[in-house]
Amino acid sequence: MSRFTEFVRGARDIVPMIVGAIPFGIIFGTLSAGAGLSAWQTLGMSLLVFAGSSQFIAITLLASGAGAVVVLLTTFVVNLRHALYSAVLQPFVRHLPTRWRMPLAFWLTDEAFAVVQHRYAETDASPHKHWYFLGGALAMYLNWQLCTLVGVIFGQAVPNLAAWGLDFAMLATFIGIVVPMLRNRPHLAAALVAGVVALLCHGLPYKLGLMVAALSGIAVGVVLERRYRFDLLGDGV
Repeated sequence: MSRFTEFVRGARDIVPMIVGAIPFGIIFGTLSAGAGLSAWQTLGMSLLVFAGSSQFIAITLLASGAGAVVVLLTTFVVNLRHALYSAVLQPFVRHLPTRWRMPLAFWLTDEAFAVVQHRYAETDASPHKHWYFLGGALAMYLNWQLCTLVGVIFGQAVPNLAAWGLDFAMLATFIGIVVPMLRNRPHLAAALVAGVVALLCHGLPYKLGLMVAALSGIAVGVVLERRYRFDLLGDGV
């Protein structure tokens, strides 16, 4: 495939994820004013941070009067999952020059990872798969900026927009991200363990429960994956 074809395909394939993110971005824009952020500060956060979960947590903490250290520590813990995403994608992008790897790393999100890792898993020998990555990630980035702007505008015109239940769309999106990846029993067990641990550890400070849940799911998945492969080998498969 050509560079342009890969780029357009990436932008096209991430559209379902964009639809789920639209209400999320609008709600962030509406809530930021209540946390004391100006319109320019809100737009600047989306431009420079570009991490929906962390942005929501940040404005929640700011609204409660938390200090900068607490905000930075909490958002750092929440974003540690991106280290896992990077570890998965690193073998596919390590040959790229820095001018490519830096923006792709910045634009990497949950949605972009879900789409891009499927493309890299395809066995064709296209040398331009990073253009697919760019197309999907850039489309999500532009969508997030637009939705933040819409939220800032409508937050002043439509009161209590956050109470409309629009955030359900993002929950549905994350379900759509996770479920197709559960291809065998180890994957399913890892997801279930991570979910249960996340609920049990929900009360931990600084969102540490998310990291405990992630590590628990990884540990269970690795152990069961090894047993799964051993059983396949033992059966002569």
